[in-house]
Amino acid sequence: MFDEIPLTRPATPLLDTINSPADLRLLEEKQLKQLAEELRAFLLFSVGQTGGHFGAGLGVVELTIALHYVMNTPDDRLVWDVGHQTYPHKILTGRREQLSSIRQLDGLAGFPKRGESDYDTFGVGHSSTSISAALGMALGSQHSEIARKTVAVIGDGAMTAGMAFEALNHAAHTGADMLVVLNDNNMSISKNVGGLANYFSKIWASKTYTALREGSKRVLTKIPQAWELARKTEEHMKGMVSPGTLFEELGFYYVGPIDGHDLPRLVHDIGNMLEIKGPKLLHIITRKGKGFAPAELDPVGYHALNKIEPKTNKPTPPAGIKKQKYQDVFGEWLCDMAESDNKLIAITPAMCEGSGMVEFANRFPERFHDVAIAEQHAVTLAAGLACEQTKPVVAIYSTFLQRAYDQLIHDVALQNLDVTFAIDRAGLVGEDGPTHAGSFDISFLRCLPKMILATPSDEHECRQLLFSAYNHPGPAAVRYPRGTGTGAEIELHDLKWAVGEGQMLRGGKRLCILNFGVLLPEARAIADKYNYSLCDMRWAKPLDLKLIETMAANHDYLVTLEENAVAGGAGVGVMEYLATQGLAKPLLPIGLPDAYYDHGKRPQLLAQAGLDQASIDANIQRWLNKLTNSGNVTQNFSATTT
Repeated sequence: MFDEIPLTRPATPLLDTINSPADLRLLEEKQLKQLAEELRAFLLFSVGQTGGHFGAGLGVVELTIALHYVMNTPDDRLVWDVGHQTYPHKILTGRREQLSSIRQLDGLAGFPKRGESDYDTFGVGHSSTSISAALGMALGSQHSEIARKTVAVIGDGAMTAGMAFEALNHAAHTGADMLVVLNDNNMSISKNVGGLANYFSKIWASKTYTALREGSKRVLTKIPQAWELARKTEEHMKGMVSPGTLFEELGFYYVGPIDGHDLPRLVHDIGNMLEIKGPKLLHIITRKGKGFAPAELDPVGYHALNKIEPKTNKPTPPAGIKKQKYQDVFGEWLCDMAESDNKLIAITPAMCEGSGMVEFANRFPERFHDVAIAEQHAVTLAAGLACEQTKPVVAIYSTFLQRAYDQLIHDVALQNLDVTFAIDRAGLVGEDGPTHAGSFDISFLRCLPKMILATPSDEHECRQLLFSAYNHPGPAAVRYPRGTGTGAEIELHDLKWAVGEGQMLRGGKRLCILNFGVLLPEARAIADKYNYSLCDMRWAKPLDLKLIETMAANHDYLVTLEENAVAGGAGVGVMEYLATQGLAKPLLPIGLPDAYYDHGKRPQLLAQAGLDQASIDANIQRWLNKLTNSGNVTQNFSATTT
């Protein structure tokens, strides 16, 4: 399956001479095809060594070369959407030898990042932002009277988001001089890419046609009836062979669709279109995973790739505890719940595979809604469904729920509607970096009236708390991390746990750790080491107030632990309650500090954030030392269990 991925670095005589787009522009146009072949081979080799996103990058090799060949980057502004496809861009912009470090700690980011390179004009990670950002750059250049080209590259998937159309509408209103390249790699907008369409798009991109069109416009606009007839005739001709009418009606000069792997054609058309003033859109058709057959056949499955390890004769390790991914725990619960409750309807904003919903989509297609990249719509759709006595479940990543916060407040929580949110990728997510981290959901959900929020500590609790949240008659959310759990045995018989009720796991002396979420193993190890008490709180809202009062009454010190920002988090909630009840005790809230954490392995990022076991332990001991002015607090807190 991976035979096409070279295990040794391929020879790249042309690519090795390209250390910047300035070097690229020194090549003759006839050399670009060879460069594309070398770039594709190098990309396959690099991602095979490191893992990472590569399907989208393989699909835009020719486009990336053409853009940097025609544009004067970095002075001209090139804005990518999402950024999964920017590995070729990084290779051509002086980062070829660093690509082996991509998505690793202190290495290259997996997405464009302004601090990494002048060629990364805008930092991205969430979709559908490129047109808005590029429009801002174009208007900024216009304001400063700087003559530069501005290009936004956006995929057909990202074009489904409302933000993209808001930007298109405003760009047409301003008349900004910018080019939008619509990279259609799923043929989702139009499949009409035959010879006639190709012929007409060549004409529309030609300088001759542009000159004739503009000249005719100047003449015919003096005869309104004639101009209107000419305009409608042109529109009807374009509408017969392309989807350009939509973009023309929005105010864009449209060309396409064209073959996005035809390098000479791309160079020609992009060059010509950049000479046309005003908003323009070039529609190209590409194949995701181009040049790697398995990815071409399965673009979803090969969106990203794990590191390819050479075959060895190592013995298979003995079977142990089966660790299940949290997304699969959710997917299994969702199917089981749907079997017993026909009111359940599941919604996802383009995250069916990542959220573990493939089986549900296959088994219950009439009760499954993938709304594409439209988080705001997903949440309000759920609100509308809840108005009609159904039970919507919205599966959404924590980082993407941020995009629908207004809808979450006004359309769901304010109206106290029965919507359950399964919040995946809570906490630090690893290689995808800060744009994908779920660092703030406890903080921004805890402040909402009517909302309840569960923080399971393992796979079993995840399933049971999903069931409990689903049966709560109002807005509810369950947050859980990316990846596998601890291997906890999952009880498939669903138990309706009381909302806002935690449990004490061990009794100890003087200090109690109140844990929220999946850092429980670290908390348990520290509690065992020093004979501290330990509580699994389970809910960030409502808090188990009785349990908190009991722990405050029986301990001198309290520590809260969560994989969420300290600011506004569950620990702050405990402090607020104790203060208002006159029960204030020394309390140390441990969570994510006031910072963003870059990409790397999750354990590395936890260590950076002070949330690995050793750091949590040291943090507690430093705090106790400050409070007691003792040189060795450890001895004071290591008594046997009471």
